[in-house]
Amino acid sequence: MPVFVWEGRSASGEVKKGEMEAKNIQDVQMRLRHMKINNPKVKKKPISLNFKMPELFAGVSVKELVIFVRQFATMIDAGLPLVQCLEILASQNQNPFFKRILYQIKADVESGATFADALKKHPKVFDDLFVNLVAAGEIGGVLDTILNRLAIFIEKNLKTIKKVKGALTYPITILSVVVLATIVMLVWVIPTFQKMFANMGGELPAPTKFVIAMSDWMKKYFLHVIGGMVVFFFSFRWFIGTDFGRKLMDKTMLRAPIIGNVVRKSAVAKFTRTLGTMISSGVPLLDALDIVAKASGNKSVEAAIYHVRDKISEGRNMADPLAETKIFPSMVVQMIGVGEATGALDVMLNKIADFYEEEVDDAVGAMTSMMEPIMLVFVAVILGGMLIAMYMPIFSLAGNVKTN
Repeated sequence: MPVFVWEGRSASGEVKKGEMEAKNIQDVQMRLRHMKINNPKVKKKPISLNFKMPELFAGVSVKELVIFVRQFATMIDAGLPLVQCLEILASQNQNPFFKRILYQIKADVESGATFADALKKHPKVFDDLFVNLVAAGEIGGVLDTILNRLAIFIEKNLKTIKKVKGALTYPITILSVVVLATIVMLVWVIPTFQKMFANMGGELPAPTKFVIAMSDWMKKYFLHVIGGMVVFFFSFRWFIGTDFGRKLMDKTMLRAPIIGNVVRKSAVAKFTRTLGTMISSGVPLLDALDIVAKASGNKSVEAAIYHVRDKISEGRNMADPLAETKIFPSMVVQMIGVGEATGALDVMLNKIADFYEEEVDDAVGAMTSMMEPIMLVFVAVILGGMLIAMYMPIFSLAGNVKTN
């Protein structure tokens, strides 16, 4: 739809300006009357001839989404009409991609669609969890409350994800630096020592011969090694993109000696926080479990949640099937059982989430403390071993000179 530029005065006499997508000028003027804008001047926005790159990386950040949800909740709570809220938020949004989506949502709502149905058309920005919570808020007439819960949920979920990613980034970064440094030493540094040793003559120590042999092999097959690393990287990405590869990777992450504890506690925190938010918002349990399973981010956890959902649909409670999965700790199972028995499952789930989000903090700290000495030893063995091997002939030469 074409974009129109408008200017007018509010009821208080304040000058207002903005842009609006509409079918024609009459449509814009009608909307402005609903917004109580007096004597509006409307004209079609001129077409910009500036070249723009395709929106290959267009998207909406979590921070932008949280700000949108917070502002939207405040406006709804203040009694502003839904369409007017969308118009205001769209006109002041600085992200062109998000702005266009908000205008499309506004147009759908004006055409008679529910807010949830309008959001559902944009799954890259608003996932199933978001859409279903909004739908529950619309039905119950508590949209502002639901939106505030959504903002809190998104913020806490992002905080947990950042902690886990931060914990995993450290060892990956160190490993990458060691691999790069090893290649640099073998291809460019060791050959310098090799020329010096050739002029010295004499028999080289076995460790030195081994490192020089590695250097010769790396120089000879350098391009093959780089090509192999690139092929391995893309092959690994393809493999974990398959259903089998993702399941295997997720199962391995849960069972890994050090990282597994962080991943498991993070999964429990996300499961309980998401389910607790949905149940407290009025979403039926079976529907909530279906959405939580899809949003789990781990195939093993997803399969476990679907198992629980199937058993509940057969008439069983929630606690026993959870215990059968062997993924959720016994304390979590027992607390959920108590929540079911007392009729306060949503409250209990949110308490578990609060506890396990703190546990993720402790687990990340413990993992980092354990990884630091391990990575330091790894660096010392690889790089330190190579340096010692190259200096051994020099030490031997110095010893011989001293003896003579």
